[in-house]
Amino acid sequence: MSKTPRLALLASDTPRAEEAAEAYRAREEFVSQADADAVVVLGGDGFMLQTLHHMLDSGRVLPAYGINQGTIGFLMNHPRGTRTLAERVARARRIAVAPLEMTATTGSGKQESFYAINEVSLLRETRQTARLEVSVNGKVRVPDLACDGILVATPAGSTAYNLSANGPILPLGSNMLALTPISPFRPRRWRGAILPDHYEIDFRVLDPLKRPVAAVADQKELRDIQAVKVRAAPSQALTLLFDPGKSLEERIFAEQFQF
Repeated sequence: MSKTPRLALLASDTPRAEEAAEAYRAREEFVSQADADAVVVLGGDGFMLQTLHHMLDSGRVLPAYGINQGTIGFLMNHPRGTRTLAERVARARRIAVAPLEMTATTGSGKQESFYAINEVSLLRETRQTARLEVSVNGKVRVPDLACDGILVATPAGSTAYNLSANGPILPLGSNMLALTPISPFRPRRWRGAILPDHYEIDFRVLDPLKRPVAAVADQKELRDIQAVKVRAAPSQALTLLFDPGKSLEERIFAEQFQF
């Protein structure tokens, strides 16, 4: 951003974030989201995801500059800085993040769609393993996967749940998606796949009555699922802002060298 941006300020309801918001409001000016050029988000990664989803739902998507007032802060910037927030946002590097679109069909035949910035996951609802058919671009690739679940992760989300499930880390700009099984029982040796992000992935629940499955798009969950379709939604791309030299791209790259 070349001009001085008009900023909106959003804070999570934690004492730490609310205290930081009060300090920023005492020394800087902010506008409403309707009048803003960008939004400053105070909190952790969960609150950043919540904010991004609210913007997607509202249809007014602004560049988001996060300041970590949570725990990990993978999507956030460091809270300390000598510059004003307006100066930091004006100098920030822009990173485009395309979400996934999940369309799920429930047992009643109803279809619901949600966006996911990190991942879409299918998870067993009971002690019974899930049984899933996995298709890519209309062709069945895994006819019967017995597992605790499976997920599709974006590059931005590949270091979150996907990495914990032993999925691959995907660099930003790779135009790839990670398809990662969660505790696969059969076929035991299948460890997932890396797919171009223009591919469409379909899941069919093979035994929905005995082995019910839930579908989760980031923080939104649907139960009693029969089928799920997942595809990238580049038309809904979001913009995250990072201080120079500390971008999300560098953080994802650095994760590959953690021991």
